Amino acid sequence: MNAPRTRRTLAATAAAAALALALSACNSGSVTVPSADAERVDGGTIVYAHQQEPQCLFGGWIEQAYISYQFLDNLFSLTEDGEAVPWLAEDWTVSEDGLTYTLTLKDGVEFTDGTPVDAEAVAYNFDYWVAGGNSTAAVWLGGYYESAEAVDDLTVAIHLSRPYPRFIENLTQGYFGIQSQQALETRTDEENCEQPIGSGAFVVQEWNRGENVVLVRNDEYTSWPENAEHTGPAYVEKVDWRFVADGVTRVSALRSGEADAIYDIPAIEWDGLDGEQYELHKYVTPGRPQQISFNTTREPFDDENLRKAFIFSLDRESIVDTIGHGVIPFEGNGGVSQATPGYSQKAADWYAEDIDEANRLLDEAGWTDRDGDGYRTKEGKTLEVVFPYNAGTIINADGASIFQAVQEQAKATGFKVDLIPVPPSETWAGTYSGPDSYDISAGYWTSVNAGILYINWRPSTEDDPNYANSAFYDSPELESLILAANSESDVDAQNALYGQAQEYIAEHALSFGLYDRLSTLGVNPRLRGVWQEHAQGGPTFYDAYFVE
Repeated sequence: MNAPRTRRTLAATAAAAALALALSACNSGSVTVPSADAERVDGGTIVYAHQQEPQCLFGGWIEQAYISYQFLDNLFSLTEDGEAVPWLAEDWTVSEDGLTYTLTLKDGVEFTDGTPVDAEAVAYNFDYWVAGGNSTAAVWLGGYYESAEAVDDLTVAIHLSRPYPRFIENLTQGYFGIQSQQALETRTDEENCEQPIGSGAFVVQEWNRGENVVLVRNDEYTSWPENAEHTGPAYVEKVDWRFVADGVTRVSALRSGEADAIYDIPAIEWDGLDGEQYELHKYVTPGRPQQISFNTTREPFDDENLRKAFIFSLDRESIVDTIGHGVIPFEGNGGVSQATPGYSQKAADWYAEDIDEANRLLDEAGWTDRDGDGYRTKEGKTLEVVFPYNAGTIINADGASIFQAVQEQAKATGFKVDLIPVPPSETWAGTYSGPDSYDISAGYWTSVNAGILYINWRPSTEDDPNYANSAFYDSPELESLILAANSESDVDAQNALYGQAQEYIAEHALSFGLYDRLSTLGVNPRLRGVWQEHAQGGPTFYDAYFVE
C-alpha cells in the first residue's frame, strides 16, 4: 500500500519544486538567438560554470578528465560512432598475437614547455600512470600492461601480457592525456597538480582554488584530433572555468548572461531552458551506471535472497521518471549502462517491483516481526541497512532525491535504510569505503565499453586488492567470463560474453541499476562550436567561438 503513496509524495514534491523554480525564473525571458549566418568573432573569453572542483587538474576522476581534456592531448580521439581516430598518434599496428601495439606519433609536436612529444615521453607516461601517477589509468591497464619502449623518436611499442582488442579505444578517455616528461621528472607533485603541462589547445594560466581555473589559448597548437571541427589554434583566447556547486545558481548564471555555458543541468530545469532556446547537450555516459551494489561480506546482504528482496521492494522506474522529469534515463542493469556496447537488456529486465515476492523472501529468511515503526525484526534485531553516498561529488542533487525515494519505498517491506550523505572531505579521506562501513554503496564508473566490468568485479586479494569491487564479491566464474570477453577479437562473441557477465550479476543480485549517469551542457546560442567529446561527454572548447 505504501508504494503508490510514495509515488504521489514524490510527484507532489517535484511539482512544488518546479513551481518555485518557475516563479524565480519568470523574469528571465528567452535568450536572443543570432541568425544562422551570424559572423564569427575572433577571440573572447568563454565563462563556463562547472559543478565540482577537483583536487588536482589531472588524475583519475572524471571531473579531472573533463578539464584536463582542454590542455592535454590524448593519443587517440573517439568519434560519435565509437571509432578511435588519430590525435597525437597518427597511426598504429597490432602484432599477430595481439600483444604489441606499435604507435606512430605525429612529427613536430611540442609540449608547451618546448620539449618534444616523442616516443620516449609517451612511454614515460605509461610507466608514470601504472606507478601511481593516475589510479584510473592504472586500473584500466592493470592485468594487461607490461611495458612501453621508444623504438625511435616517433615510434613507441606498447607490450601487453594478454590480448586486449579494445586497448586503443580505451586510450581515448581523458585519463590518458599525455604530459610533458620533463615536467613530471623535474617539477614537484604540487606544481604538476596545479599546472599540468601538455600539448593541448589551451594552457593553465592560474588556478584560484575555490573559484576558477583560467585557461589561455596555445597559439602554437598543431595537434588537433582528426575529428575536430577546425584546424589551427582555438578560436577563443581564454576559458574561465568556474566552480559553481549549486545547480540553480548555474542555471541563473546562464540565463543572466553571467555564464556562456554551464554543466549538469538539474532535470527540473531542462524543459524551461529548452523552451527559452538555449542550446542543450545531453550525453548518456557509457560504463557502469548509477547503481547500488550490495556488501556481500556481512549481514544482511551476505544472504542472496535478502538482496533480491530489497530490489523487489522498489519501483525504480517510477522513482527515476518522477524525479528525473523524463531527462534522466532509468537504468535497470547494474553492470553497464544502456549506452555501453555489449549491453544486456535481459540483465536490465531481471527485476521489477514485486512486493509480494519481497515479503515472501523476508518471511522465509526469518524477518517476520515488525517494530513500532514498521521495520522488520529478527530475534530482537532490526533489519537495518547502512547506505552512505558521496554527496556533492559522485552524487548530485537529483541523485540524492532518488536515493531518498529508495529509502522510502524500502520501508514498505520493512527495511530501515540509514541514508548518510558523505561530504567531499570524508569522501576523499576514504570514509565509508571499507567492508565494515556500509551495507549498500552507490556509484558509477565511466567507460567506452563493457570492459569496465573487469575493474568493478575483479576479485580482490591480499596481494592484488581491488578497491573498485564495492560488493567485495569474489567469483572466479564471473572473472573468467569478463577476461574471456576482454580478449575476444570477434565483436559478437565478445558482446555475448559481456552479456553473460551482466546476467550473472543480475541473477545473484550483486548490484542493481537505478539511472544512467548524464553529462549535460547548457550553452548560450551566441557561443557556437561547443560539443561533448565522445569518450566521456565532457565539454570541448577547442572549436568554440562567439558570433554577433
